[in-house]
Amino acid sequence: MTRTRHWLFGGTVAVYALIVLGVLTTSSLVTLDWQVMLFRPYKQWPDIHAFLDYFVVLGQRGPTAVAVAAWLGWRCWRQRNLHPLLVLGVALLMLNVTVGAAKIGMGRLGPHYATTIGTNEMWLGGDIFPSGHTANAVVTWGVLAYLATTPLRRRILSVVAALGALGVGMTTVYLGTHWVSDVLLGWAAGLLVMLALPWCEPGMAWAEARLMAVFWRLRAQLGGAPRPVPVPASPAGVTAGVSRQRAVGEDGVLVREAAAASGRQGRAPETWPHHPARPHTARSERTPVTPSGSRRPPHADRAPRTAPVTTTVRGRSQGS
Repeated sequence: MTRTRHWLFGGTVAVYALIVLGVLTTSSLVTLDWQVMLFRPYKQWPDIHAFLDYFVVLGQRGPTAVAVAAWLGWRCWRQRNLHPLLVLGVALLMLNVTVGAAKIGMGRLGPHYATTIGTNEMWLGGDIFPSGHTANAVVTWGVLAYLATTPLRRRILSVVAALGALGVGMTTVYLGTHWVSDVLLGWAAGLLVMLALPWCEPGMAWAEARLMAVFWRLRAQLGGAPRPVPVPASPAGVTAGVSRQRAVGEDGVLVREAAAASGRQGRAPETWPHHPARPHTARSERTPVTPSGSRRPPHADRAPRTAPVTTTVRGRSQGS
């Protein structure tokens, strides 16, 4: 948690408290709720009603959770770790606990079930304050930005998630299923969950280590492949920032520390293929070979060479 994130978290808590206080005291925020509700946007612009009925599904917890979990499950398989799915699970757990407790605790009725004009409709058995669709859109799509691997992707996905959550919240107001204050509190509730995720990272790392230990133990018992062993890096690779792995935990679970580091110099010397050592003899121990002797090994089928025969033809000698 950086200093900026601490300030954002504290500011969002203050906004959350001010929205709840404004609704409880039936302030001008409640007046705005009733004005928008009586305006009935779905009757003012009926042409987009069918499209927004489908668009609002982007904030519905079931379909969005399944879609994002499928994508993150594929990432877990590619990266050989459980971190993406654990982040999604922890985020949804915090969302359900905090938003669900607020809904049940304040029991506000929605616009379609309101009883008295101008009242805040609190503690009447409702469950729409804060907006679950809005908070879920912030968290579910925000998790993808949280898990982005590069700063550029994180910025792009953050903008997409923010626009998606904004659209889902305004759609619920258009359809008349939520008050404006419900949507405002839903945005704050979802943002609080996202800002609190870094505090949960140590717990997620602990859970991942235990789960991976159980996985490798079961796989070994079923006769599967053994647990991978980290390859030691060369001293030059360590100084250049080569990615490392170390064994931690009671069961020696492998945890990745750093990946895709620059300056890789090739394979470590320990991983080079080598041949078994062969005995070498000193020069003095080798069999001497004289300049006049033959270097060819003796062969049974080869006739020995004889001295050349010299004949004299018309005063000249000719060898045969």
